Amino acid sequence: MKINEYVETLAREGELLAGAAEQAGTDAPVPTCPPWRVTDLLRHTGAVHRWATGYVADSQVEPLPFPEAPELSGPELLGWFREGHGTLVDTLAHAPDDVLCWTFLPTAPPSPLAFWARRQAHETTVHRFDAEAAQGIAFSPVTPEFAEDGVDELLTGFHARPRSRVRTEEPRVLRIRAIDTGAAWTVHLSREPARAVRGDTADRVDCEVTGEAAWLYAALWNRHPLMGPGVTGDVALARLWSETAGI
Repeated sequence: MKINEYVETLAREGELLAGAAEQAGTDAPVPTCPPWRVTDLLRHTGAVHRWATGYVADSQVEPLPFPEAPELSGPELLGWFREGHGTLVDTLAHAPDDVLCWTFLPTAPPSPLAFWARRQAHETTVHRFDAEAAQGIAFSPVTPEFAEDGVDELLTGFHARPRSRVRTEEPRVLRIRAIDTGAAWTVHLSREPARAVRGDTADRVDCEVTGEAAWLYAALWNRHPLMGPGVTGDVALARLWSETAGI
């Protein structure tokens, strides 16, 4: 995906998140992210938006402390969230393509600007799921292309880091397959961080998870249960994912 497509997605998803949060009410529980309430969701995501903005706007090349969110609620909190989201969208839309700044995933897009546009588009989309869960409605759809990209970021980026808790005592192999886009990932699990390889390799597979990219996206981010007819083989690996893959 292109940078402008990520920024457009970020703009849309932030508006959807704010709208769902407003409808749910800031005191509503967030069932996909217990024990959060909508207040916690808005404070977290709003702080993340400001944190990301700081890197790009100031060409910050060293890690920054995570900002504290204000003790606001109700309309004031929603206004604070919308302000930070708008600033992030504007910063990414107008930043120079060659801006240099800090990034944090081992498999990043080709530039820092692409990294932050991608990361914040997915950050905001996943938390939009949370806001809609608090509202008690079905998740608004995402495109198969965007969902596939989000699965790739999660598998080859987040869970390649040392802090990932998805580990097995003995080597095991998990296959993820998107039936609508044709994408596949072969995930090697062990006592070390997961090693995800793009494609359908010849490795023996212990468990396979198959579904449309949008379902995989939500399920692998633990916003839907990772179970059902699309999970075959050793389902204990799917349970392990659900229990340990939280970011």
